[in-house]
Amino acid sequence: MSNTNHNNAYTAAVEFLYRLQWFGARLGLDVPRRLAALAGNPHHKLRFIHVAGTNGKGSTCAMLESIYRAAGLRVGLYTSPHLVSFRERIQVNRKPISTSEVVELVEWLKPVLVEFGPAEQPTFFEAVTVMALRYFAEQECDVVIWETGLGGRLDATNIVTPLASVITNIQFDHQRWLGDTLAKIAAEKAGIIKPGVPCITATDEPEALAVIQETALLQGSPLTLVTPAHTQHAPLRDLQLPLLGWHQRMNAAVALATVQVLQAQLPTTPVAIQQGLLGVQWPGRLQLVERCAGKKILLDGAHNSGGATALRAALEEYFPNTKPTLVIGVMQDKDWDLMCEILAPLAERIICTRINSPRSADPAKLSAACRRTNPAAEVRTAESLADAFRLSEADAFVVVAGSLYLVGEAMELLCLVPALNSDEKALNEWTTQVPRTHP
Repeated sequence: MSNTNHNNAYTAAVEFLYRLQWFGARLGLDVPRRLAALAGNPHHKLRFIHVAGTNGKGSTCAMLESIYRAAGLRVGLYTSPHLVSFRERIQVNRKPISTSEVVELVEWLKPVLVEFGPAEQPTFFEAVTVMALRYFAEQECDVVIWETGLGGRLDATNIVTPLASVITNIQFDHQRWLGDTLAKIAAEKAGIIKPGVPCITATDEPEALAVIQETALLQGSPLTLVTPAHTQHAPLRDLQLPLLGWHQRMNAAVALATVQVLQAQLPTTPVAIQQGLLGVQWPGRLQLVERCAGKKILLDGAHNSGGATALRAALEEYFPNTKPTLVIGVMQDKDWDLMCEILAPLAERIICTRINSPRSADPAKLSAACRRTNPAAEVRTAESLADAFRLSEADAFVVVAGSLYLVGEAMELLCLVPALNSDEKALNEWTTQVPRTHP
């Protein structure tokens, strides 16, 4: 196949997946179980570490992947959303799935979808989840680091029985679908805890932790609670992680606790653990980019109030005497008013921008919220990130935050990633249907 034909085939495959978004994002396990069965139940041939939580899921997954890869294992990594390319979601030994393999999986998928009636058509996330299972089985992965999409209990990823269930933390996010209290949100996340399977968590909110503890007890699941004290234990105590921020040290402590719990099934060495943590990469999370003439741009996908709080703490730790220019864009379904309240006081100039998504919050509303919180700052609006970059061109330190969508676009504009033939970030768009089925 010529390069042109191959590119066209990949573009067509991505467009096919994009059309699956018309079915929204269903919460329930019946359809993904049926789809996996039609794929030959590939997950029955694999071992998983299932990771849920409000913040830090992706970073913890990246650390676990890096440690087990350093230990010589063949490691699958399934995460979402992607920053730029759809292929980021499905990786083996940190190599994204190839375009030709995406085409092959979509060609397998098309006739399988005929087995489903109009009211039960698999959604984009359900289809991609089973595509990933099929790919990881074909690749004969030793272990798969498996990140939940939304919640846990009714998330399509929850059709697997893992070696360990990891819940990073519980904070407010996606309240419309997961519940309006920390206890309700915790109940959805705790739905990944399986009978007899160990659970590891760094949840510190008492209301949420009580739910996780009760669920683990009912399931006969040994529970490991990770606390800030664990960041002072060897080897983490002596390591300078490549990922900035105290919250990343907590994520690393969760990853280390998981590795220790699974030593019998997935043996590692102290050298592999150290190499894995020192070599971990997870773009778009407190990623510092240095440009000509000493200009610094900090990219962080802080997409909820918990993420904004972690970003604020990191700025106060690493740049205590610097007032940056804040470029902020937030999705309208997030608690953008609180996020502005958290981040705006740190900035000297603030540029509120529109994200390239129909779910973007109005920059004018963001700017009003920022002015209320920091009336001394110069606050402007921009209709695009490109416009925001032009407005901040002369500024020495710029922080881009508020959404992974925004960070992905920044990485493209800054030429930090290869240019794509098409914009694949739209594949991150979703709306959620009410739960129709239960496990």
